[in-house]
Amino acid sequence: MTWANFIFAHGAGAGMESEFMQTMTEKLTQHGVSVYLFDFPYMQKAKELGKRRPPDKMDKLEQAFLSEISQLDASIPLFIGGKSMGGRVASMILEKTEAQGCMCLGYPFHPPGKPEKLRTEHLLELKKPLLVVQGEKDTFGKRDEVEGYPLSESIKVVYLQDGDHSFKPPKRSDATLEGNLDNAVDAMIEFMGRHS
Repeated sequence: MTWANFIFAHGAGAGMESEFMQTMTEKLTQHGVSVYLFDFPYMQKAKELGKRRPPDKMDKLEQAFLSEISQLDASIPLFIGGKSMGGRVASMILEKTEAQGCMCLGYPFHPPGKPEKLRTEHLLELKKPLLVVQGEKDTFGKRDEVEGYPLSESIKVVYLQDGDHSFKPPKRSDATLEGNLDNAVDAMIEFMGRHS
């Protein structure tokens, strides 16, 4: 039985068929969550042409996401989110939607190597619940950086041991990718259960 719907958007560089997106979808589905994947317009075009394209402008990304939301059964609790850029887009539209909450996997707090270029302004006043699952060593926002950001109280951040932007730990770590992915899913299921 489906008890929650989750619209799951991809990151800037890889579409909905990427291994990360497919693995997370499979794991969430095993917990009774219906996961809906889609490609943003620029990614659809890149696949048609067989070559990479830069992401669309934010307003076009937001429109594409809102269009996906409008197609779903509103009687089942809805959550939105995504990997990296996809999560950022979801967080930007969250307050305009009927979604119960948003889940961002590897939030791009800043471009790698540019910690001064923060993308957190809209996260300061957020009212709806938002879960960020972040690798401790994510170059888009490491744990020691993120812990210093003045984020809204409606945001919960869960850290994955030694994880990078895709939650993968280095070989010398005690953590494993599989373990980190499972911990991410556990945090997401708990979050959806609490806010359904």
